[in-house]
Amino acid sequence: MSFVTATNIFQSYGRRPILERVNLSVEEGEFVSIVGASGCGKSTFLRLLLAQETPTRGEIRIDGAEPAREPGLDRGVVFQRYSVFPHLSVLENVVAGESFRRPWGRFIGAEKRAARDRAMQVLARCGLEHMAAAYPAALSGGMQQRLAIGQALAAKPRILLLDEPFGALDPGTRLQMHDFLMDLRAETGMTVFMVTHDLEEGFKLGDRVLVFDKPRWDLTDPDIIGATITYDFDARDGGIPFQTIKEDTHVFRPN
Repeated sequence: MSFVTATNIFQSYGRRPILERVNLSVEEGEFVSIVGASGCGKSTFLRLLLAQETPTRGEIRIDGAEPAREPGLDRGVVFQRYSVFPHLSVLENVVAGESFRRPWGRFIGAEKRAARDRAMQVLARCGLEHMAAAYPAALSGGMQQRLAIGQALAAKPRILLLDEPFGALDPGTRLQMHDFLMDLRAETGMTVFMVTHDLEEGFKLGDRVLVFDKPRWDLTDPDIIGATITYDFDARDGGIPFQTIKEDTHVFRPN
């Protein structure tokens, strides 16, 4: 059984279809890059994986469980803008990530000391242990994004969802973040879904690259048709398309 399955997903906002007939199976530990033109439902699909939204039709299952109706701690998310708490120190931000699993959302006594020790280990992994007492405003863009990923990892998610996580970074910092993410992925074995507008980045980091696009166009009303997965590339085999999904469903295999 696949770890993540999306079955016949449709999503509409009012009368406007965004996604239609999206089907996907992903094994545990795979890194899936999602690319496509603006407005083709990439971030919408990520929100469906997060369970921030419920599909109009179809279902998404994680490890065979019933479809989630709200975000859970098994899924961590990092956005393009740094999703950290500005009023908390770097260390406290990471402790907060783990505290989400607590009934009251906080640690006390010996548990708090142990949580801070674990948070320091996460910061060491992120290369931020020397900034533990600082506040996010004192960090560079790359450091803030590393902190956001560290905060997400502290909750020990099984799936990491990344929505244009490096889009606001300069080219040098972006390359450093690529190395950082790949090291973390190798250490944790997490399943990762990443939305990116950078095709080269998608192939560099992903095991698979999914292209979201509209399978057909109505020139009189372009918004009447939703997007789907039109290409599914195996990035581990030189980017050769092993599946092309069109109206008549052609399938290609690498030579």
